Amino acid sequence: MTDSRNVTGPSSPRATRVADTAIALLVERGMRGLTHRAVDEAAGLPPGSTSNLARTRAALLELTLARLTELEATVYARELSEPPADPRGLADMVARIVYAQLSDGHERTLARYELALEATRRPELRVIYDRIGGRLRETAAGLLAAVGAADPVRQGARLVAFMDGLLFDAVAGAGGKYTEEDLRAALYELLSGMLGGHLAEDGAGVRRPGQAAGGRRGP
Repeated sequence: MTDSRNVTGPSSPRATRVADTAIALLVERGMRGLTHRAVDEAAGLPPGSTSNLARTRAALLELTLARLTELEATVYARELSEPPADPRGLADMVARIVYAQLSDGHERTLARYELALEATRRPELRVIYDRIGGRLRETAAGLLAAVGAADPVRQGARLVAFMDGLLFDAVAGAGGKYTEEDLRAALYELLSGMLGGHLAEDGAGVRRPGQAAGGRRGP
């Protein structure tokens, strides 16, 4: 997961069209299916249009990542417009963000994982990921500090890692589908441990999708 705020997206309607098409191709075909020619064909653009906007593969990937973060900006802006006043409010807010990325933003999340893996092989893309990820950890640290965390910088990094783990488990692991209630219970338990309180509701631990309270899986 990456912070979507203060990231410049595509600079023109055609660039936005190219980037949106690239996202769709990543979801449909994976990284190997994302080429300049494939974007032109899928977007219904004249041959060479994508190359004119992003001459290299690296430039095309950077344009796509910029568009992804721009699209996610609406989720962050909506949630962060009113920062939570207490730990329970923070857990609720983070659960809503993660759920949005798994529901309406499911395809964007899949495309982001494709790009994240590619960033391990492309230093220029890694720089962008690291910069955006650093801002997210700073945001998490600020939110935790506001609700009384003793070590918000360290705990903020752990919170971000936990969110990414939930996302990956849901879209690429064996976790299956999480409801917003599943996510909220998981965040309650995590933040209760971090903040040394009793945030989690009685019996509201992390439940796997389809698992009933008390550790028994539902039918």
